[in-house]
Amino acid sequence: MKIVLKFLISVFLLTEIGIANEIKAFEFTEVELSQLEVRKVRGADNKTNYSIGSNENGNYLKAVADNSASGLGKEVKIDLNKTPFINITWKVEKDLFGIKEDTKKGHDFAARVFVVKKTGATPLSNRAINYVFSSNREIGFSSPSPYTKKSIDNVLSTTKKNLNEWVTVKANVKEDFKKFHDLDVNELDGLAIMSDTDNSKMKSVAYFQNVYFSAD
Repeated sequence: MKIVLKFLISVFLLTEIGIANEIKAFEFTEVELSQLEVRKVRGADNKTNYSIGSNENGNYLKAVADNSASGLGKEVKIDLNKTPFINITWKVEKDLFGIKEDTKKGHDFAARVFVVKKTGATPLSNRAINYVFSSNREIGFSSPSPYTKKSIDNVLSTTKKNLNEWVTVKANVKEDFKKFHDLDVNELDGLAIMSDTDNSKMKSVAYFQNVYFSAD
């Protein structure tokens, strides 16, 4: 996305909730959703529709992207020496089969979670890792964003194996910043959720639940 790094450092501070070695990133409540700033990506015709639902495992965020792109971001201060692992439970009900996600025309994902480290004076100088639920790639595939090499797309889930199924994944953010950006990062600065289809002009439906950081 053309301005995704500018968007990611938003104005809301993360509240550290949970046990000592676990930090909850989002509550997924109506109150929280109403307080978050939703930013549409430049050039997108529409905003992604985000709504709150619940099931036996608690609240979740539903994202419907129909030729649209916008996201929900927070400024965070996460000590990656204490809680380096990001944990995500998510599901893609309707995917984006057939697009080439590592090209500008196909750079869309039904579900993605960004982690960001400030590395300069402006948002566009930041480094990001984009953990994605891919519609076409295998788990473990990674590549720079076609819009900026400062953001790396890293596939944690794929609809080739888990279409319309809840999946829980985990990644070591500290190790990933070293692997993808050659940065020794002790503290994380930004976090965002996004579903976007503005490049492919398609429609996706995805869900996010229980996003948190942990010690192991």
